[in-house]
Amino acid sequence: MKILGISAFYHDSAAVIIENGIIIAAVQEERFSRVKHDARFPQHAIQYCLEQSGSTLNDIDYIVFFEKPFLKFERLLETYLSVAPSGLRSFMSAMTVWLKEKLFQKKTITNELKKIQKDLKLKNDLLFSEHHLSHAASAFYPSQFDEAIVLTLDGVGEWATTTVSIGRGKDLKIIKEIHFPHSLGLLYSAFTYYTGFKVNSGEYKVMGLAPYGKPIYKEIILKEIVSLKDDGSFHLNQDYFDYCTGLKMTNDKFSKLFGRDVRKPDIEPIEQFHMDIAASVQKVIEEIVLKIVTHLKDQYKIDNLCLAGGVALNCVANGKIVQNKIFKNVWIQPAAGDAGGALGAALMVWHQHLNKGRDSKKQDSMMGSFLGPEFTDQEIQTRLTKQKAKFHILTENELIEKTATALSQEKAVGWFNGKMEFGPRALGARSIIGDPRSSNMQKELNLKVKFRESFRPFAPSILREHLNSWFNLNIDSPYMLLVTDVHDDKQIPMSSQEQKLFGMEKLNIVKSEVPAITHVDYSARIQTVHKNTNPKYHMLIEKFHELTGCPILVNTSFNVRGEPIVCTPEDAFHCFMGTNLDILVCGNQILYKHEQDKSLAQDYTSKYQLD
Repeated sequence: MKILGISAFYHDSAAVIIENGIIIAAVQEERFSRVKHDARFPQHAIQYCLEQSGSTLNDIDYIVFFEKPFLKFERLLETYLSVAPSGLRSFMSAMTVWLKEKLFQKKTITNELKKIQKDLKLKNDLLFSEHHLSHAASAFYPSQFDEAIVLTLDGVGEWATTTVSIGRGKDLKIIKEIHFPHSLGLLYSAFTYYTGFKVNSGEYKVMGLAPYGKPIYKEIILKEIVSLKDDGSFHLNQDYFDYCTGLKMTNDKFSKLFGRDVRKPDIEPIEQFHMDIAASVQKVIEEIVLKIVTHLKDQYKIDNLCLAGGVALNCVANGKIVQNKIFKNVWIQPAAGDAGGALGAALMVWHQHLNKGRDSKKQDSMMGSFLGPEFTDQEIQTRLTKQKAKFHILTENELIEKTATALSQEKAVGWFNGKMEFGPRALGARSIIGDPRSSNMQKELNLKVKFRESFRPFAPSILREHLNSWFNLNIDSPYMLLVTDVHDDKQIPMSSQEQKLFGMEKLNIVKSEVPAITHVDYSARIQTVHKNTNPKYHMLIEKFHELTGCPILVNTSFNVRGEPIVCTPEDAFHCFMGTNLDILVCGNQILYKHEQDKSLAQDYTSKYQLD
């Protein structure tokens, strides 16, 4: 039994195929199209999934879309009617798109599928899941839990923005909802917009900026903008927002509340004010999430929590849930955003529509999230040769030795290995890696390789067996979705003079034995590396540990700012030649920058639209 799940038409389009309940392949369209957060119909992603399952579309038993367009259209109509005559321009713009394309998505999807297979003959009718149910399913069904509370938090689906579900065995049911326009995702996006970052991609920047500021506006937000109850339910004061009636996230009243206009990103620098705003909204989100999960634990007495939805990518808030020991176990879907909805929709068909049971398991079924394309060494060699790349073919042991040695000498390495990751995080398959002991590595990678803001932190990839010796955490974090502090005995206390510094002045302070992955507040976004899911990456870190005594590598996604994570050897080589990476490792091939033809260099500083 083969089921194809699809998400599309908002952002992060994706396709997933499962066979008899097992995930065979999962990938975002952006990785093929090279358009970040690509929302178009995922033709390339579907074709990849079909290839991996050895199928044509006519072999697929069920095809399912991750949400219900008619319910979303109903929400748009009711919202505009409730605020009329305000928002007429926005209404006309939205209706034009809906009446031409989105309202008839069943026909649109069928026509798009026919572009892949002209003689399309669906075995069964096209199915539609609900947005938040797809999110919830993507979190519960792949988890190792037989019973769990499932919390989904995002911008908005059809109507819901926040849902609580109970999962038991194969059964999953939404029991509580908060509806649009009251949304934690939209609240965070409003502050993303206000601080001058791009909505639906700049939220990570707000989270990274927050530790440089002080949450001095938290009480203003909770007094004027967010009404919060003890059980975590919340209400947003729409007097401050423009996302219902206009084409912006916030309005003039919002700006007057904080005394500043929206930051113009190309003109105005990031100031202490923006850092304090980021710190404030981050603390508000953390407080709301903690109230929600504390109440749910008290009410339902279930030990396990699953998380999905875009807000579940807020790894600082996730870390606070774990730190407060509210639940015995927490599991977060690595593709927590809309891409993961394709997976959840497919799993809903298997477990609910077809009434198939779940096998009890000791670990999740995401396979480390390594569910995308991979290339043999022969394929890599052929593709690199066509690019006129100069490379050395090594044995695996030689490759590990040479790469670990180069890393210990502070070389920046592009690491292209095995199946590509599903979701927004690079987890050691499509990663840029470096030496965490280097006090210059964060700044060098940000400015000279990633071409992005210098304040953005990098994550540590650490051997799971060494985790609690280096960080205040002793549970698995394979998907880089938990933030915790560097262990006290690894920290370097700031001097009295350093403590007086503000904001970005703290950026270059050496704060621990691994400064390249230690954020300004001594925190780090942890990725635990496991031998069973990524043996080659585990082997590399083991060798680095043997050479240096440090079981950690800096890990950031293999791309530049504005570019999707690399997918193919060609993508990796182009990024390598467009940045200041010293070495590229593709499979068992190693490439040195100084050996490459300089005429192949590319200008990556302006190749992609900035996020």
